[in-house]
Amino acid sequence: MSHNNSSLSAGNNSSSAKRGLGNLKVELLNEQKQEIREAFSLFDMNNDGYLDYHELKVAFRALGFDLSKREVLDVIHEYDTDDRNLISYENFFQDVGERIVNRDPLDEIRRAFKLFADEQTGTIMLRNLRRVAKELGENLTEDELKAMIEEFDLDGDQASTCYKRSNVVTFHL
Repeated sequence: MSHNNSSLSAGNNSSSAKRGLGNLKVELLNEQKQEIREAFSLFDMNNDGYLDYHELKVAFRALGFDLSKREVLDVIHEYDTDDRNLISYENFFQDVGERIVNRDPLDEIRRAFKLFADEQTGTIMLRNLRRVAKELGENLTEDELKAMIEEFDLDGDQASTCYKRSNVVTFHL
């Protein structure tokens, strides 16, 4: 599933709006720091310590950010000081860290819901949980999966639903 973080426009991504690298290292969870490191390492295909355009675009997507070509090029140009069209790990960490810290929690919930939900019905049913558990290698029993659905099934339909009322989105997970 793609995640378009439109709230981080070029204007919000300016140097004056950025946190220092030290502040980011404090604000990010250890798990988030590890995800950034793993994405960089995984997509640094030639192990030169830099990402080119294609590597960077895929690394962003792996971390949940679906940037346009222009946005990826803007990131590279922001940090590229020697006209090699590459971004270092430190600069990647800075940019991705900013994006993670500035994520809208509701967007994250929507994205997570879509990973589980049935595309036709917009609900999370037992079969959806079973599929995701299998994909993640989780060995949950049928009773455990049913208990998860029952816990969040507010209307008794054996599913968890996403409701949208005017501008308020409520997720019944």
